[in-house]
Amino acid sequence: MGIVTSTEMFKKAYNGGYAIGAFNVNNMEIIQGITAAAIEEKAPLILQVSKGARSYANHIYLMKLIEAAVEDAEQNAGFELPICVHLDHGDSFEICKSCIDGGFTSVMIDASSKPFEENIALTKKVVEYAHAHGVVVEAELGTLAGVEDEVNVSAEDSSYTRAEDVQEFVERTGCDSLAIAIGTSHGAYKFKPGTNPQLRFDILEDVSNRLPGFPIVLHGASSVPQQFVKMINENGGNMPGAIGVPEDQLRKAASMAVCKINIDSDLRLAMTGTIREYMNAHPDHFDPRQYLKPARENIKAIVQHKLVNVLGCNGKA
Repeated sequence: MGIVTSTEMFKKAYNGGYAIGAFNVNNMEIIQGITAAAIEEKAPLILQVSKGARSYANHIYLMKLIEAAVEDAEQNAGFELPICVHLDHGDSFEICKSCIDGGFTSVMIDASSKPFEENIALTKKVVEYAHAHGVVVEAELGTLAGVEDEVNVSAEDSSYTRAEDVQEFVERTGCDSLAIAIGTSHGAYKFKPGTNPQLRFDILEDVSNRLPGFPIVLHGASSVPQQFVKMINENGGNMPGAIGVPEDQLRKAASMAVCKINIDSDLRLAMTGTIREYMNAHPDHFDPRQYLKPARENIKAIVQHKLVNVLGCNGKA
């Protein structure tokens, strides 16, 4: 099995009322922590790489690390762990083509900031190239607020997905899954302190009724665990009011038509908080292995929690 597309994953997830976790990766420790959790929980996995992470870590290094994770599962865990390698928020045909040519099994073309017809045209161009090479494509309608790599979208410039557009968009582009905007946002600051965070399940239901059986994706769906926000702030950080999406709402979305939920900020918080706490307690230590090992273990623990309690995809590999 090894590195696969998300096609079969999404079919099983849609019919089973659970979602696949899509985790952003950019170094060895994060990949190890995520895949160790997936191996223990026997959960299918999407490892995704943003444009910024790909530039930072190098495409070839990331692919070899993911291939090593697949081999580790096969040799040491005794089963073939299905992993989809996905480009997150590709913003041009060129970067999508480069990832397809470089072994990715899934790409996202995010033209959601463009006018409707331009979004369709660019998405269709990527779909045609990807499908000719056996790769699947995720597209997006609606614009999420927040920070993703170097892109910062204000709340004023964000917009919910218009359910009445989705059927035409999917039919004209031929995309394989669709990311929609129902109130999630990128980064660790998703809602204002003191508010009652609510996702727009009415939009999700409307979209799923118009696209029966079609995989829906949620971006910016980190729950921002408060223990790691506290850990960061108690060890020299400054993250006041970092509030994420309530996990019960993410679980509800996974039980509906959402087949993929992107979780990114939670893992960054776990790594940053652990390193800050360790170095604050051991300022004399200088070996990166001393603080990266506990960071990797905390990433593993948080991924296991998500797989079991939020996504419900444990035991589905």
